[in-house]
Amino acid sequence: MFASIESEAHATMPLPGPDTSGDELFRMGLLYSTGQGGAPLDYVSAHMLFNLAAMRGSVEAKIYRKELSAEMDPNDVADAQRQARQWLAQG
Repeated sequence: MFASIESEAHATMPLPGPDTSGDELFRMGLLYSTGQGGAPLDYVSAHMLFNLAAMRGSVEAKIYRKELSAEMDPNDVADAQRQARQWLAQG
């Protein structure tokens, strides 16, 4: 089952289910961070996905999350973290 997230700037996009691997979450974060593969360019969603991927063991996601955080407004980082917690709670 797919969950969804809605960013202020973009329409609702499907997200992977609760059993998605860290590597899959990382790949999806890459799509959002670059606006490729049908995903909108959305740093908040990318950060959220990198955060979830890092929690599931993706070392690369930790690196990308840190780099992306440096380019984001602190309020957007907080929003991404809040969205990650909500996604986990829906589990």
